[in-house]
Amino acid sequence: MHVSVDDLDRGINFYNTLFNQDADVVKHDYAKWMLDEPAVNFAISEKCGKLGLSHLGFQVDDDDELEAIEKRLKQAELSGLKEENRNCCYAKSNKYWTTDPANIPWENFHTLESIATFGDSKEIDIR
Repeated sequence: MHVSVDDLDRGINFYNTLFNQDADVVKHDYAKWMLDEPAVNFAISEKCGKLGLSHLGFQVDDDDELEAIEKRLKQAELSGLKEENRNCCYAKSNKYWTTDPANIPWENFHTLESIATFGDSKEIDIR
């Protein structure tokens, strides 16, 4: 999950309290919690445009799992966008984006490595 906020410090304080856990990653414009119960990768930033829910997604352990998601979506004739070595959210990742029937973007991704910058915050056009 990724939520766009207009006040990162206020967001960090709220989610630290809600999750009863400090953020695992904090940058000047981004924070991320890797929760175990339930297992959730939850991030907030001031980088993703409009406020509120930015996108949902699945983080997978390897590119084979990512390719399996892509294959299932293509077999069901659901559109998507493949990105390789994308720099985003302080990580380099391979991704396969799609949009659900409610027009919510889904980011399916395999993180390759951490990077020092937020990266590219361009809008993704999946349709």
